[in-house]
Amino acid sequence: MSENRCEIDRAAGTFTLSLESWGNTYPLEKLDRWLAFYREQRELFPKSLKSYDETIALLEKALAERDGG
Repeated sequence: MSENRCEIDRAAGTFTLSLESWGNTYPLEKLDRWLAFYREQRELFPKSLKSYDETIALLEKALAERDGG
């Protein structure tokens, strides 16, 4: 099992979200959009509430890193 993570590559202007079953790289300016998407999923599917928590936390941490330096 791989570790879930979200890593920023400032030089490339991207972030990579890696979860247990998949991963992908996106433009850094789309980070806010992905965070909103996962928050919405958590609201739409309350039975899966906890399954989105770690992903949201990873994206929030990456957003803080992006905005704070």
